[in-house]
Amino acid sequence: FTSSNKVDYCALESLIEWYLSHNVHGLFAVCQSSEMFALSDKERTELARFIVQQVDGRVPVIASGNLSDTINAQIEESHRMAETGVDAVVLLSNRFTSQTEPDDEWKRKVGQLLRALPHVRFGLYECPYPYKRLLSPELLAWCASTGQFLFLKDTSCDLGQIEAKLRAVEGTSLRVYNANTATLLDSFKLGVSGFSGVMANFHPDLYVWL
Repeated sequence: FTSSNKVDYCALESLIEWYLSHNVHGLFAVCQSSEMFALSDKERTELARFIVQQVDGRVPVIASGNLSDTINAQIEESHRMAETGVDAVVLLSNRFTSQTEPDDEWKRKVGQLLRALPHVRFGLYECPYPYKRLLSPELLAWCASTGQFLFLKDTSCDLGQIEAKLRAVEGTSLRVYNANTATLLDSFKLGVSGFSGVMANFHPDLYVWL
């Protein structure tokens, strides 16, 4: 950020080029590392659009799209994010329901969003803030069956859960990415498609090599 608390786009341009020079396979443009909960909807949209334009097709770019509190606002927000040109709009798993609401209510609201945006491709992120809602293998299989989800950023940090999720989406177009360094190598052996975690901010070379 600049001294006036605005996004420092000159610094961001340099950071993008640094990541690309280290051969990352994609960029998560609006995420917790982007201070997304401290940005306005307008700032998040502008941020994603700038990164898409700067990357210019060299790698895929994804961005979170549903930080609002109501499903109607999330639909509008996700639509605006899709219009920035990102390759996928990432849905935070904890924004649809409270911690105590059941999976059926989660599916109802997600289904409403998918029907409103039938041509948008989505990802899923088990974001730990404000609470972590891990997806069951059964719920992930339902997501895969819609045909609109491309990937999950798994934050369970648990090989048993990762393996169960991989089995649940086997034969579908939904891919699982691990956010946890400690379990990454073993999860690669199980079949995860890549790493999507905060530590890649600092040493992406390691994950590219691995």
